[in-house]
Amino acid sequence: MEAYAAACRAELGLLVAGGMPPATSVFFGGGTPSLLPAESLCSVLDAIPRTSDAEVTVECNPDTVVPDLISAYRRAGVNRISLGVQSMVPSVLSALGRQHDPAGVERAVDVVRHAGIENFNVDLIFGAVGETAADWELTLGRALALGPPHVSAYALTVEPGTPLGRDRGRHPDPDAQADAYLRADAVLTASGLQWYEISNFARAGYECRHNLLYWSQGDYAGVGCAAHSHTSGRRWWNVRTPERYIEEVGRGRPPVAAEEVLDELGVARENLELSLRTRGGVPSWALPPGEALTGLVEYRGQRAVLSRRGRLLANEVALRLQPAPAGARSGP
Repeated sequence: MEAYAAACRAELGLLVAGGMPPATSVFFGGGTPSLLPAESLCSVLDAIPRTSDAEVTVECNPDTVVPDLISAYRRAGVNRISLGVQSMVPSVLSALGRQHDPAGVERAVDVVRHAGIENFNVDLIFGAVGETAADWELTLGRALALGPPHVSAYALTVEPGTPLGRDRGRHPDPDAQADAYLRADAVLTASGLQWYEISNFARAGYECRHNLLYWSQGDYAGVGCAAHSHTSGRRWWNVRTPERYIEEVGRGRPPVAAEEVLDELGVARENLELSLRTRGGVPSWALPPGEALTGLVEYRGQRAVLSRRGRLLANEVALRLQPAPAGARSGP
């Protein structure tokens, strides 16, 4: 673990030497960073130049949250915690392969608050095998009882080549997932958490600043194996395995595996696809008029925003995006 943390610090050194500006947000994620010893994670954070008001988030599994760990994070500048709760029903947690229990989630939230961190996210997943509508309702209720200022609610996604992907008996029912999403939207909205991206709900002022940067096509630097970075339409990603990552950085060279560069049209299309997922929506001209989008999009002034039903079919709407106003395109 220390060799990996040292490699992350070394990569940061390369980025800073290359002119990386102070970060407005930092997000430790992509796995379970809270398994690292606190001093290792904090040493990586110390190597990141950041603004005085930067939002710093660490993803944590509830069973890794203990007072000494979170207190160390707080002293190092962490001011937001994202808890991988997934469910508040023991049988559903077991189906998802999680080792914590609902009582452990409650203890974790108490530890986070006691450390003085009031900005935290509860991460939920719906669609596990055997999860009923009553289970999901119970999860939503117990999660809200924790008083989170932010909740993420994701549909369980089947990735090819994974144990879940190979076991068709565990694949979620899309219609049941749609019902679960609509119920989540109703319950979370009624509690004062407003959607600001399809899967994310927050009280005003508690939207995740780091995720907003992604959805607004901002610039970001990814550190670590398989981390992705983006600057002005150029996207690149690091080698995938920790061993190779450590080796490449140890040789004093950027651990980049490959890159892609979007042309002007590609940048415009991606910007619209990302914006469509958010409460701000897209310019009205970006979607064609007609009955095909009736009930899926709401027009608010000069913006087109996904309706509740539209959020269930966001990819279908995205296929109809046009990246420039009619008459404004050049070339074929």
